[in-house]
Amino acid sequence: MSQTITITSEDIINQIKISCKTSELIEDILSSKIIQNAAEQAGITVSDQELQQAADQMRLSQNLKNADDTWEWLNKNYLSLEDFEKLVYKNTLSGKLAVHLFADKIEPYFYEHQLDYVSVVCYEVVLEDEDLAMELFYAIQEGETSFFDVARKYIDNKDLRRKLGYKGKLYRKDLKPEISAAVFAAKPPQLLKPILTSKGAHLILVEEVIQAELNNLLRHKIATELFSEWVKQQIEKLDFTTVI
Repeated sequence: MSQTITITSEDIINQIKISCKTSELIEDILSSKIIQNAAEQAGITVSDQELQQAADQMRLSQNLKNADDTWEWLNKNYLSLEDFEKLVYKNTLSGKLAVHLFADKIEPYFYEHQLDYVSVVCYEVVLEDEDLAMELFYAIQEGETSFFDVARKYIDNKDLRRKLGYKGKLYRKDLKPEISAAVFAAKPPQLLKPILTSKGAHLILVEEVIQAELNNLLRHKIATELFSEWVKQQIEKLDFTTVI
């Protein structure tokens, strides 16, 4: 016989508290209030057309192809249709406020931090034995084996082994300083001499170094970063009281 359990709003609040997530929730609430107040002061509004476009884009990003998919997603996230509209409104308002505050600051910021947006596509095998790493490095250089054969043989993690050590598109901040210096100085495609860190000897194949281009995607990324930092600064200035 199955047991029926009822979860109340009080249960949810208590769980948030004992999960030590209250501060995160409060920060989110403060962020929403700051954004709403700043938008009102700047005279920023969201039209019905903008809301509809944003809602369509959100459904597309969540792969919600029809009404049934949308309702299933809403139920899964315990959202009503009104909640969904509020979420879309908040995201749209945040985007418009970010543009209002930082549209003219994106280009100067990009050129000042251009190196941070250069990315690299690479593969990696980490070995515990430095001598073995050097031996494999020279073997690959001399054509006795390939990097991908080494990856198949020496990567323990099954998922990473299936990808042959593929690390994806990485930025400088994603790499240890001793690794990023060598990786971003590479002339792809290039196999780097093993680099030693606390994790072991890193055998890295640099496939491509992608120079930063200030396209629409990067403009949005920079605007988001600047806006997030601005919101954090506004929170730090606040004097607020929490009643729970």
